[in-house]
Amino acid sequence: MLPELFSAALVALAPAAQADPSAPALPRESAVPGGVLLVEVGAIEPAVPAPVVTFDGARTMVVRADGHWTAVVGVPLSQAVGAVQVRVTTREGARRDIPIDIHGKKYATQRLQVKPGQVDLSAADLERVTREREKMRAAIATFSPEAPATLLLAAPVPGQRSSSYGLRRFFNGQARQPHTGMDIAAATGTPVIAPADGRVIDTGDYFFNGNTILLDHGQGLVTMYCHLSAIDVAVGQVVKAGEPIGKVGATGRVTGPHLHWGVMLNRVSVDPALFLPASPDGARR
Repeated sequence: MLPELFSAALVALAPAAQADPSAPALPRESAVPGGVLLVEVGAIEPAVPAPVVTFDGARTMVVRADGHWTAVVGVPLSQAVGAVQVRVTTREGARRDIPIDIHGKKYATQRLQVKPGQVDLSAADLERVTREREKMRAAIATFSPEAPATLLLAAPVPGQRSSSYGLRRFFNGQARQPHTGMDIAAATGTPVIAPADGRVIDTGDYFFNGNTILLDHGQGLVTMYCHLSAIDVAVGQVVKAGEPIGKVGATGRVTGPHLHWGVMLNRVSVDPALFLPASPDGARR
């Protein structure tokens, strides 16, 4: 009996296991189109770098989590339901594929009325949109080496969501691409803050998105802010979490003032709600 009591006392006195201080807080996992995968890809070993992980040919984020390397993988909204492969490559060049099942999710439908010229584009506007699309793709493809300090993001502006990620959209009765961000209703001029530390990698006036800012947070995590009335940062500027970067507006293709907030991982847009801290009822806001 005494040895048992002594062992129990040692357990009680032992310090609690400490979390890895270099491990960032992670988003909520959701293995659906537009979701995020958290894939354990190997044990952390001293002096051994993280493996390189790719999904659909694009490099993904790899961070520390519970003594393992974990890939944080964005799933495109267009992803078909079924098995996919996450590829892991070690420093020695060894490769292995980890199978993941993607489940279906039904997104709602939204019908909007906008100016006819914002749906049936003129030749000049179509040329502009094509140029802007390539510029945007290049910015979203940014992959800087340092991982973010956290993947739990602050809401960039207070307000009610006027529409949510994944909506199948019809403009003036014509089907267009699904909505790839979160819209937050707010008055024109409301300050927009950086939801985490980052670096400004693009600003500009886009045909559809209006005045836009893109922030690089590290290892393929890029956030986007659209329809702004003012841009208060410059390309190359480093910003801290909570720092104002612009103001809500109604520029571009809109029906009223709001912020379109986009979150990208490994070059694809994912659901921003997965990155917001949980409310007291456990839901992401």
